[in-house]
Order: sequence, then C-alpha cells, then structure tokens
Amino acid sequence: MRRRVALIPTSPQSPEQRQAAQEDVFVREVDDAVRQDQVAQAARRFGIPLAIILVLGLLALGGWLWWKESRESALEQQSEELVRAIDQIGAGNLDTANKALADIAKDEDGAAAAAAQMLQGGIAGQAGDKARAAEIFSGVAGDASVPQPYRDLALIRQVAVSFDSMPPEKVVEQLKPLAVPGNPWFGSAGELVGLAYLKQGKKDLAGPLFATIAKDEEVPPSLRARARQMAGLLGVDAITDVDKIIGPDNAATSVVGGGELQ
Repeated sequence: MRRRVALIPTSPQSPEQRQAAQEDVFVREVDDAVRQDQVAQAARRFGIPLAIILVLGLLALGGWLWWKESRESALEQQSEELVRAIDQIGAGNLDTANKALADIAKDEDGAAAAAAQMLQGGIAGQAGDKARAAEIFSGVAGDASVPQPYRDLALIRQVAVSFDSMPPEKVVEQLKPLAVPGNPWFGSAGELVGLAYLKQGKKDLAGPLFATIAKDEEVPPSLRARARQMAGLLGVDAITDVDKIIGPDNAATSVVGGGELQ
C-alpha cells in the first residue's frame, strides 16, 4: 500500500519578487508593443515603395517576355523572307531578291542583317558589279556587331571578288590568319592564299598549302579536288588514299610492272 506524501507548500513570494515579476511582464508587453509599432512604421514607410518596386518588377518581366516573343516572331518572319529571297536568286530574279533583302539588311539584329547583306553582295557579284560587291562584303567584315564567322566569311568574299586587282601580298596579309587547319574557312581562305603565293612566284609555299587543303577532310570535296590538282601540278603529293580517289575498280588495273601508277 502506497503512502501518501504531503506536498510541501511553497512559501509565498516576497513583495520584492512580486514587483520584479510584474515589471518583467510589463517590459515584455512594452517590447512587443514597440516591435509591432516598428513593423507598422516600416510598413507605412516602405510599404508603398516596395509595392511600387514589385509592380515595376512584374511589369518589367512582362515587358521582357513580350519583347522576347515579339523578337522571336520577327526573327521567324525574317528567316522566311531570307528563304524567299534565296529562292528568287535561284530563279534568276536578282532585282526582286534585292528588294526583298533591303529591309532585313537594315535591321538592328547583327546576324539577320549580315545574312541579308551577304546575299546582296552575292547578287552584286553575279550582276558583274564587283566594286559594289566588295563594298558590301567589306561593310560586313568591319562591323563589330556581326558574329565573327560572318565577318570572316565576308572578308574572304571581299578578297575573292577583288582578287584580280589586289596585290598578292595584301591577299596573304588579310587571309593568312584564316588559312590554317582547324579554322572553319581554312579551305576557302587557303585556296586564295595559295593562288596569291603563285602570283608571287612562291611555289614552294603554294604547293604544300594546296596539299594540306586536299588532305583535310573538313574541307568541302569540290575544294579538296581543286587543291589536289593544284598540288599535283606543283609536284606535291596530295593523295592519302589512292583507292578512295580513283575507285577500287580502277586501282587494280592502274598498277602494273613495278607497281607504279600509270
């Protein structure tokens, strides 16, 4: 059987303790009131500016999304216009194509405008106006807002249409930085540099360059074939795979006697 233990009553607080407890409760209430008042003041002071900033931020986001959608729509329309212009060029309607390209060529978007201007330069070249073509290509090549690949291609096209009237050393100076393996325009730039070397009488530089172009599988096949022929004329071997060049059927019949190609 459990024994009941009487609880010892706590002694009543002294007047000093009761006073301290009351003061502590009062301080906490005052502190809470001060905090609430500070929050209210902050809301009155910063609430409107914060709301304005929030609204402006939402408006800016909405504006950016609208601009992005509008810009994408404009770029899509420009792409369609470029395709139509290319179709007109293919059909021989150069004047119609040129008019279609005029507005795009003035656009602030560097890539779209550059593409239109490159086509305009090509039209001028086809029409026999080499000076106008060179002027257009030069403008694209010198425009810092245009992506670098476009600028490099424009420089090559400028040199190509002006090649006959340009000093060969100028051709080499402008295109040699692009006429290196690994560059996207190695084949086109290298071919012009090689021809410039020939105009300078530097066959020892032209032959190996044409051979390197011919062996580069990243270069378009038609350009490689031309480079292979030029290298052969200069006495430089540019053939890496005989069977691939002349075909397996001809390879068996082309080797006679001591195994030399006839």
